[in-house]
Amino acid sequence: MVGLKEELLKSIWHAFTALDLDRSGKVLSHNLCTVLNVPHDPVALEEHFRDDDEGPVSNQGYMPYLNKFILEKVQGNFDKVEFNRMCWTLCAKKNLSKSPLLISDEDAFKVWVIFNFLSEDKYPLIIVPEEIEYLLKKITEAMGAGWQQEQFDHYKIALNTSREGLSAWELIDLIGSGQFSKGMDRQTVSMAINEVFNELILDVLKQGYMLKKGHKRKNWMERWFVLKPNIISYYVSEDLKDKKGDIILDGNCCVEALPDKDGKKCLFLIKCLDKTFEISASDKKKKQEWIQAIQSTVNLLRAGSPPPHKEARQKRKELRQKLLAEQEELERQMKELQAANENKQKELETVRKQLEAAAARAAEEEKKRLQTQVELQDRFSLELEREKMVRQKMEEQVAQKSSELEQYLQRVRELEEMYKQLQEALEDEKQARQDEETVRKLQARLLEEETAKRAELEKWHLQQQQTIQMTEAEKQELENQRMMKEEALQVAMQQLKQLELERKEALEQYEEVKKKLETAANNTKSWKDKVAHHEGLIRLIEPGSKNPHLITNWGPAAFTEAELEERERSWKGKKATSE
Repeated sequence: MVGLKEELLKSIWHAFTALDLDRSGKVLSHNLCTVLNVPHDPVALEEHFRDDDEGPVSNQGYMPYLNKFILEKVQGNFDKVEFNRMCWTLCAKKNLSKSPLLISDEDAFKVWVIFNFLSEDKYPLIIVPEEIEYLLKKITEAMGAGWQQEQFDHYKIALNTSREGLSAWELIDLIGSGQFSKGMDRQTVSMAINEVFNELILDVLKQGYMLKKGHKRKNWMERWFVLKPNIISYYVSEDLKDKKGDIILDGNCCVEALPDKDGKKCLFLIKCLDKTFEISASDKKKKQEWIQAIQSTVNLLRAGSPPPHKEARQKRKELRQKLLAEQEELERQMKELQAANENKQKELETVRKQLEAAAARAAEEEKKRLQTQVELQDRFSLELEREKMVRQKMEEQVAQKSSELEQYLQRVRELEEMYKQLQEALEDEKQARQDEETVRKLQARLLEEETAKRAELEKWHLQQQQTIQMTEAEKQELENQRMMKEEALQVAMQQLKQLELERKEALEQYEEVKKKLETAANNTKSWKDKVAHHEGLIRLIEPGSKNPHLITNWGPAAFTEAELEERERSWKGKKATSE
């Protein structure tokens, strides 16, 4: 009864919200009592709707009266379609869209009833996207078309961004717009809506034409069978106007296939406690479908389970409730974490304040420490001043000693520099003498070569004179030899001229070396004067050699005998190499 009451409340809510309660509440209550087969209580109705501020309308609203005087008295012996049609009549005119739809008013009514069946149990009523997808899939399957999942996913995304679901009138507009039934005519859509309405609202599990064998006449008649969760009704035709009977189903019923007989095929038998029904399907496929459908219905009755579509709806709701509970639990955990985070923030703020207080105390202590440090610094400054004066005096004494030492070291460096320059001058003099000797020897060699050439030329001249005195027969041959010798003489003359040039260059080099020797002699003389001036210091810096020195016209020689012999051997070796 609780489920029935919830289903009734949804339809009544639509009618209730569409009416002006103060003027039409009595009409709604009277109509509800009529269609629900509930005894009418005029006294309670007038008491509830009396025109003052003390009545239940102003204090408790319409729901207490509806529950107490109408819904609690409902027994279930009423026509659900007529009840829904009455509520639809009260609310459709006000809420139904004025724009043209691809479905009729009757189809819109059926969609509205299906909405009440699939909507959530909270007000205002809405149908969530999952149930919209379920309904559209059922209608698409009934039309024999393919389901466009991608199209619905785009629609679902757009819907979720703006709201949680659709109202009944928005659902009617969606189906009536043909957005998910493109290419289908109005009749096909209407038949699909009617099929889904029969299954979900009228609990029609299966329906169709079959032949039934009579109990009295034993003849076979075509009937329109309608299978519901606990009954099979059969009619003359599918318009359901002329009902011929019912087959009451329970857990003790069973269904069996029969062999063909009496010219009838595709037979099966339905056994109940009091009667047995023989039925013939149009083909084997229909026979098997009906046997499975009836057997499944009987199994559900034995298990006490609701019809498949209601069970599926309940599972979908439970799944959504579970997901909602998980989401609420997640939100609760997030709130707990947020609260814990806030507590941590407060603790951190407390710790920060404690740290600030500790920092203030530390700053005060630091201030005292600095003050003490300043006092100590002042005391130490006086001592440092005294020490500074003492150190300054000591530094002045050290500077004076350092200056004297620096002067002494400077004098030593000057003497060392003079000694080095003296050594360089002596080296220059020695080199100049060597160069002079080399030039003299070169000049002597050139003179010897010139003498030898002159002797050779005189010899050739004598030979030429002798050849002139030779016989006339040999004159031609001698003339040729003379020509050759004249050419050789020309070459010798050129060599003589070349030797003359080389001798002049040697003389020029000799003059240059002579000038260098005179310059070196002058430098040596000036350095000898300086050395004589600093004779005592030089002897201290470099004591003389104990070996005997050569004596030259200018004084002691710059080389020992061994060094002079070594240089002479080196010069001879170079001369031999050049020759």
